[in-house]
Amino acid sequence: MRAIVLHRTGDVEKLVYEDVIPPVLSDNEVLVEVKAIGINPIDYKVRKNEDVLHMIYGEDYPAVLGWDIAGVIVASGSSVVSLKKGDRVFGMINFPGRGKAYADYVAAPENHLAVIPESISFETAAATTLAALTALQVFKNRLHNGDKILILAGSGGVGHFAIQMAKAQGAHVITTCSAKNREFVMGLGADQHIDYHNEAIETLLSDMDMVLDCVGGEQYLLNAIEVTKSGGKIVSLPSPQFSEAVLAAAKAKELDLSFEMVESNGEDMNQLKALLEEGKLKPHISHTFEFEEMRKAHTQLETGRTVGKIVITR
Repeated sequence: MRAIVLHRTGDVEKLVYEDVIPPVLSDNEVLVEVKAIGINPIDYKVRKNEDVLHMIYGEDYPAVLGWDIAGVIVASGSSVVSLKKGDRVFGMINFPGRGKAYADYVAAPENHLAVIPESISFETAAATTLAALTALQVFKNRLHNGDKILILAGSGGVGHFAIQMAKAQGAHVITTCSAKNREFVMGLGADQHIDYHNEAIETLLSDMDMVLDCVGGEQYLLNAIEVTKSGGKIVSLPSPQFSEAVLAAAKAKELDLSFEMVESNGEDMNQLKALLEEGKLKPHISHTFEFEEMRKAHTQLETGRTVGKIVITR
């Protein structure tokens, strides 16, 4: 079968197309013929950085990257009971760890997948995986009806899902993005848009119950702390490392400051399935590339200017 193989970290030219041995199934796995792949910033960070690759994926080379898939089951392990051959499925596979999604076929644990609703395409399903799971898991037991939440970078992958989920939970949603994306985020349900190029959140906001930081960086976090009420919550996605200044400022206001790393979870995937079926969650796919164009897809992703999601079709 074909796969995109990484022999060493580096630029997009390190993504090499090769024939590889098909995966061997464990008892609890299904073999999925991949029809669409979702990609995320973690994909290019693993591709570029040896330390990130080792942390997320392990140390073995060659590596086959990717975690977000949608496809059709063609075989099942002996202990699989909830899925069967012919099922259309989607999920984030083995994250953090070896997902191996950049391939014709993927071995996926049964409990990392959900069945794709009949009305949903492979491309839409593949887009509603890692980024959507991240927002879902961040809000679990944190966000409540009536809360005021600030979402930094609401037009991005996680951000555009987070806006929709927060509104579905009855929150008042404020988000930042560039002025050109204002109508997009307002159309997702945001109650207020802030143009981060020309407006400062610390002069416009106060008493936020929660901040979801999809940007990272000391100054953004310090500003987020300033606008969050005492005892509030800030979840930062880009990095688990916080500066001394950030930690001190958060402690002074008794904030719950945390880093969240998404994890594969079939029950959560089924929640996303329900939201798709009910029309409460709609991924925005701004770019679609063929499997042979993975290098172009990574180049676009790395600009940091993608609205919504990028999907690879097979």
